[in-house]
Amino acid sequence: MSSLNLDDFTDLIERPDGGVRRDAEARRERQIVPPGSLGRLDDLGEWLAAAQGTVPVRSVEQPRVVLFAGDHGIAELGVSARPAGSAAELVREVLEGGRPVSVLARRLSVPVRVVDMALDCDPGTLPEDVVRHRVRRGSGRIDIEDALTAEEAEAAFRAGVAVADEEADSGTDLVVLGDVSVGGTTAAGVLVAALCGTDASVVTGRGGLAIDDLTWMRKCAAIRDALRRARPVLGDQLQLLATVGGADLAAMTGFLLQSAVRKMPVILDGVVVAACALVAQRIAFRAPDWWLAGHNSGEPGQAKALDRMALEPLLDHGMKAGEGVGALLALPLVQAAAALAAELPEKADSVTEEQTEAGERA
Repeated sequence: MSSLNLDDFTDLIERPDGGVRRDAEARRERQIVPPGSLGRLDDLGEWLAAAQGTVPVRSVEQPRVVLFAGDHGIAELGVSARPAGSAAELVREVLEGGRPVSVLARRLSVPVRVVDMALDCDPGTLPEDVVRHRVRRGSGRIDIEDALTAEEAEAAFRAGVAVADEEADSGTDLVVLGDVSVGGTTAAGVLVAALCGTDASVVTGRGGLAIDDLTWMRKCAAIRDALRRARPVLGDQLQLLATVGGADLAAMTGFLLQSAVRKMPVILDGVVVAACALVAQRIAFRAPDWWLAGHNSGEPGQAKALDRMALEPLLDHGMKAGEGVGALLALPLVQAAAALAAELPEKADSVTEEQTEAGERA
């Protein structure tokens, strides 16, 4: 019998401090640049202050990119432009500094952490700190079989929770969350279609490495077949992840929920992360208050999921690279919002009024 009770997250997750947000808004009104003139940067600064529980907001000093990695059996059907079982090659390129996320992370001085949950490779070929949370070698072919056993799904979910705790305990103050997978967007499409009650064709995208029309049709058919298997288990989110998700998706769902418990803000990347966020929202409705949508990837499944969670992407540059790249590009925007909220001076008359009020109270 499992000791994991997902309902506990509803009680453990609190909303960002509303009183602090009101104080941040009042401070913004006193600053020399008129409120609203900085657009969404005003909202970002106030949201971050509420998440941190302090005014003025603190700068984001220890961000981290966290990438969960896995191979998906559904890729055997030719639904991806990449060969089935090749996600480990992408992981090695990330670790060696040759992927877009590696380049941007170096430029922004942000460390990158890769967590192997289900790569289809010998774990001995990757560093121990990458593979130590692995649950299995590849996830099942979700059109005809479960991605995971119930025990594997729970282990993956708990691994995500553990990684969130590790990051929070180490002082990480904001996470850029992404995935490194082959076949992951197909599993994500199934989750989004199931949770939004829509057809496979509505959520089937072209992926990061664009696929042709024939491959798109295979992908759409695979999502439709897996969707039939997903609908009977919609009431149990962990079972849903076991049936049509994967170890990396289950881990990201646990990571998102525990990050909200630990009051650690997260910037979401593309459709795979958005699908996990949608599952997490079903588990704990307050959790999305701790997340930002980094960018619009152009994937229809991502757009559907973000709309359901009322999250508006910060950027729209047609970024389809995956691996957290789009979300990482949004990080400087969040850091800029924090700097402006904390460092813009207040108007002279506002300072005088505050001093007068302080003197009267004394």
